[in-house]
Amino acid sequence: MTSQPAEPDPVESTEPASYAPFAHLTVPNTALYRQVMGVFMAAKERFAVHLRPEEVHAALAPEHRPADLDTVAKALDSLVEWGNLRADPDTSRVTAVEDFYRKRFIYQLTRAGEAVEQALSAYDEALGRRGALQAVALHDIVTQLRALLVLAAEQEEGEPDAAKAHLALSALTSRFEALAENARAFMGSLQRTIDLHGVEVEVFLAYKDRLIQYLERFIQDLITLGGRIARLIGELEEQGRVGTLLRLAAAREAGDAAPDEAETAEAQAYARWVGKWEGLSAWFVSADGRESQARLLRGRALGAIPQLLAVVRQVNERRAGRSDRSADFRTLARWFAEAPDDEARHRLWRAAFGLYPARHLTVDADTLAERAARPVAASTPWAGAEPLRISPQLRRTGSYERRGKPRRVQDRSDQRRQLAEIAAKQAGEIAAARARLATDGTTRLSALRELDPVAFGLFLGLLGDALATWRPGVTTTQATSNDGTMEIRLTALNDGTTAEIRTPGGVFRGPDHMVEITDLTRSNAVREAR
Repeated sequence: MTSQPAEPDPVESTEPASYAPFAHLTVPNTALYRQVMGVFMAAKERFAVHLRPEEVHAALAPEHRPADLDTVAKALDSLVEWGNLRADPDTSRVTAVEDFYRKRFIYQLTRAGEAVEQALSAYDEALGRRGALQAVALHDIVTQLRALLVLAAEQEEGEPDAAKAHLALSALTSRFEALAENARAFMGSLQRTIDLHGVEVEVFLAYKDRLIQYLERFIQDLITLGGRIARLIGELEEQGRVGTLLRLAAAREAGDAAPDEAETAEAQAYARWVGKWEGLSAWFVSADGRESQARLLRGRALGAIPQLLAVVRQVNERRAGRSDRSADFRTLARWFAEAPDDEARHRLWRAAFGLYPARHLTVDADTLAERAARPVAASTPWAGAEPLRISPQLRRTGSYERRGKPRRVQDRSDQRRQLAEIAAKQAGEIAAARARLATDGTTRLSALRELDPVAFGLFLGLLGDALATWRPGVTTTQATSNDGTMEIRLTALNDGTTAEIRTPGGVFRGPDHMVEITDLTRSNAVREAR
C-alpha cells in the first residue's frame, strides 16, 4: 500500500522561511484561492481542524461555487504545493484494499497559510481605514490619568491595589494607542483628500465644510486638554510614583507567564510598560528640544485648513476656466446642424479651423463673374488653365496689406494697486493685533479683557504654543510663535482666579495666569535703530 506523504510545514522546518504561500495572489484563479482559504479560516473559528474537498465545495458561497468538485480539488492541491494547506490521507472512509490506492485526502491549514491570511486581513483593514481625530479619547486619557493619581496617593498608606493599577494602565495605554494610530491614519487620508487622490471633486466639495469644522473642533480640544494631560503626567512622574504602578502591572502580568519564561517575565513586562509610558509622555510633553507629537499634530491639522481652502479655490478656478475639447466639438457640430445654408456652413468652417484660400491668389468679384461665365473644370491642369494675376506689391513686400500697429499692452496697474492695498491693510491689521497683545512687562491674563477677532486669533496661537511646551513640575513656560514674530511667557497662579476675555464671537474663560507677550518685530526694529 502506498500513500502520498504529507507536505511538510514550511514554518516548522529549520530552513529559512520562503514566501511561496503568497503565490496564490499572483495567479489567474486568485479569487477562488482566497475563497477556499476563507473557508478554512472560518472552519478554524469553529474549531474544525480537517476539511474534505466536498466540505470545502459546499461551504463556498453559491455565487462563487464552481460547478464541479474537481475544480476545488485542483485548487486544494495547488495550495498544498505552495504551503498554505497540508494534505493527509483520508483513511477514515477506507473499506477495502482498493480504497488505499485512490486519491483521498483531508486538508488543514499550515502555520504559514494561517499567517498569510492574517497578514492579508490586516492589509485589507489598514487599506480601508480612514482614521479619526478622537477628541473623546483625550477626555478618557485625562480620566485614566486622574485614576492613576488616586492610586499613586494610596502609596502613602500602603501598597496600591495591583489589579486596579493594571486595569487603569491597560485602559490608558489602549486608549492612547487607539488615539495615536487613528490620528496617523486620519492625517494620511486627509493628505490624500487634499491631493485629490482617489477622491471625486463633487464629494470633496460637499465634504470640505464638515471636515474644516471637524479639524477646528479637535484643535480646540487638543489645545485645552493637551496641557492638562501634560500636567497630570508630570505629577505622576514626580518622586517616581508612576514607576511603582508600572511594577505592579508587570508583576500581575508575569503571574500568567509560562513556566520556562517565569524568571524573565516580570522584567520583560516591566520594560514593555516603561516603553508604553515613555511613548505616552513623548506624545504630550515636549522635552530636550523635541516637540511633542500633540504639538506636531496640531500644527499639521492647522496647516491642513488653508490647504483645503486652497484646493477649493483651485477647483473653482478650474471649473470657471474649464476647457473640454469634446464639449467644444459637440457645440460646433450643433452649430453646423443649425446653419441655414451651405454658405453659412463654409463661413463657420473657415472661422473654426482657419482653412482660408491661398493668400497670394486674388479672387475678387470680377474673377468670380468671369468664372461663372466661363467655368473651368476641376480636371483642368494648372498649365492649361488661364493664369491668375498677382499683385506687384506682393512681389515686393510679400503681403497685400500694410502691417498695422502692434496690440496695446493691457494696463494692469489698477489691479496691482488694489492687491497692494489689500496686502497693506492685512499687514496693518496684523501689526495692530501684535501691538494690542504686547504687554509692557508682566500682567494678568484677565487684564486683556477684550480682543478683536484678529488679535484673538493670534492670542490663541500663542497660548497653544505655550501650553504645548508646558513641562511637568514647573510653573513658568516660554514659547515663540511659528513665524517668529511674537513671544509669550506664561506663569501659573495658585489663587484660583478666572480670566475672561471677551470677543465678538463670545467669552473665553480659563484659569488666570501671569503673562508677558513681546512683539519681537518691534524689539528688533528698536535694536536696529540703536
